[in-house]
Amino acid sequence: MGLKTEWVHYGEGQKRLGYFCVPEGVTKPLPAVLVLQEALGVDEHIEDVTRRFAQAGYAALAPDLYAPEGKRLPELTRARVAETMGFLGGAPRTVWRDAKARAEALSSRPEEEAKRIEASFVAMMAHVVNMDLLIPALLDATRWLREECPQTRGQKVGSVGYCMGGGLSGLLATHDPELAAAVIYYGRSPDPARAEAIRCPVFGFYGGDDEGVNATVPAFAEAMQKAGKRFEQQVYPGVQHAFFNDTRPSYDAGASRDAFSRTLDIFRAELT
Repeated sequence: MGLKTEWVHYGEGQKRLGYFCVPEGVTKPLPAVLVLQEALGVDEHIEDVTRRFAQAGYAALAPDLYAPEGKRLPELTRARVAETMGFLGGAPRTVWRDAKARAEALSSRPEEEAKRIEASFVAMMAHVVNMDLLIPALLDATRWLREECPQTRGQKVGSVGYCMGGGLSGLLATHDPELAAAVIYYGRSPDPARAEAIRCPVFGFYGGDDEGVNATVPAFAEAMQKAGKRFEQQVYPGVQHAFFNDTRPSYDAGASRDAFSRTLDIFRAELT
């Protein structure tokens, strides 16, 4: 199947930016999948995932949440994020949460490089910690897909996200009453107190060894059950965080294959 892929501008003043994919030759509007980025941004991997959903017969949009005015923030360009991830990949895991450990690891780098990496890391983590601030951008995206985009106007919209984007997918469900389905891949669960606001089914896929993320699931699952809402989860024993990202050492082919197949089943049931 051929695909049409493009970067599109949307939202008020056309200031939002996203990577949009749709099957070629389609003459009727399609249901849409909102693909939500990891902390690494809309990179080649997220573009590839977006194309996978288009190849499955959906229109798919990956909003670039690091481009609030239609252009990447200088600290979060692809080159800067790649440089930062190169440092993080070779450093102890403690550098993610311990500023002193990070400073020590950066001390062996040239001063200007160390400053760039620290600034980019801080900018990335600011988005992870303050995800509520990204909700307006996501609501602009779902509104555009439902009301304005010719290839999706009038059709259902579901969301799927990975890591930070997984958390955003669940969070979006608490803010968008028209969302048809929310899929979380190893993202932190929404605040259990927000379960009452959710109007769509929520599905989660988790690595069994991802203790930090998994610790947020039980309270949310209980709140959803008490509220009479649908939440289903699949945990893969012995699998790490970010198991779906085939560009990282944590990738697990078996878990990814199963989770993607289940995700397509979810969207077929809830969006079509």
